[in-house]
Amino acid sequence: MSARFGRCWRVLAVLLTAVVCQSAPAARAATLPESATRATGVVTWAASADRMGEGTAGQAYRLVVHTSVGGSDLRVRFTNAFGDRPLTLDGVYAGVRAQGAALRPGSNRPLTFGGARTVTVPAGAVAWSDPLPGRIAAGTDLLISLRTPDAAGPATGHWMAMQTSYTGQGEHTAEESGANWTQTTGSWWYIDSVAVRPSRPADGAVAALGDSITDGWQSTTDLNRRWPDYLARRLHAAGGPVQGVANEGISGNKVLADGAGQAALHRLDRDVLSQPGVRTVFLFEGVNDIKAHTGVTADDLIAGYREIARRAHAAGKCVVAATVAPFKGWSEWDPAAEAVRQEVNRFVRGSDDVDAVTDLDRVLRSPYDPERLLPFLDGGDHLHPNDKGMQAMADAVDLDGLDCAR
Repeated sequence: MSARFGRCWRVLAVLLTAVVCQSAPAARAATLPESATRATGVVTWAASADRMGEGTAGQAYRLVVHTSVGGSDLRVRFTNAFGDRPLTLDGVYAGVRAQGAALRPGSNRPLTFGGARTVTVPAGAVAWSDPLPGRIAAGTDLLISLRTPDAAGPATGHWMAMQTSYTGQGEHTAEESGANWTQTTGSWWYIDSVAVRPSRPADGAVAALGDSITDGWQSTTDLNRRWPDYLARRLHAAGGPVQGVANEGISGNKVLADGAGQAALHRLDRDVLSQPGVRTVFLFEGVNDIKAHTGVTADDLIAGYREIARRAHAAGKCVVAATVAPFKGWSEWDPAAEAVRQEVNRFVRGSDDVDAVTDLDRVLRSPYDPERLLPFLDGGDHLHPNDKGMQAMADAVDLDGLDCAR
């Protein structure tokens, strides 16, 4: 056996995946430092990972994310969850946004991984950056910049960000100016979490597991008016022990079946339970299972809810469940689907499987036709609430109920 082949074989054993071994330097870069495999602290921003089409070699991204809880030692989780080969990232920076693609002077700093400026994330894996010294306030827009020098195959990210970010070509990630970031994207690429060390060690987070309503569709783009954003502002103002909010919604997502993203049952561990500092899982899904008319019954959906609650409780988390909101007027509504929704909601309201219930059906429905959204809160398609509806949802959450340990 040649020395070169021996080096390549050892790398393959570490990665547990098929990697084409071309050179010793590339192989060494593919091994994640131990510090990149886990994180402490509290999640301050998150977006569920999904497949994003094909990666583009040499593409650079400057991504806008909005913090929920403030803290120090910021870390970013980079994801190759849906990749079929290792993903190398270089020129990775993070700083505070000034406006557009420009950073506040002096804030753009390099992120490292076990001290290295470059990281290669194996297929199906994630990698946390090293802690970045300094403090970030709640409600801050961060700019996370990165390059993918040799990206190919399936990319990972979050399609419907409801946030304008920026793309470019060349090595401009260290620049604070936005001059070379001339293109825009409505998606987040290769990132799915940001965490901080909160000033109060007892502070935790809530993860909202949901579909397009949680993802923010029909809320105003670039203004952080998704219902989890409104909830984050309420939590910050209240100053309680739950401060962070992780938005784990995916448009079109279902509890039981893969399709628009992996089913909630299949992505629960990666998107929710693995997030640092999550104290509570807020479950608000089911309408896509119901309206798809695939034969899903109320009993099927209830069994899915119970499984999510069981696994979350086994991980030491609180579980808050929300009733399914009305959607009469949406093209897939019919009396049969409505009957399933009503039966599921009766279960949620009386369930002993969860620690608390938020009755979003009651908050959003019209008093004149309770199978429909209240017109004042309707985003226009009779399924997704508008900005006022998003705020009404967040206002309905019992903040004390998010911390069942109390």
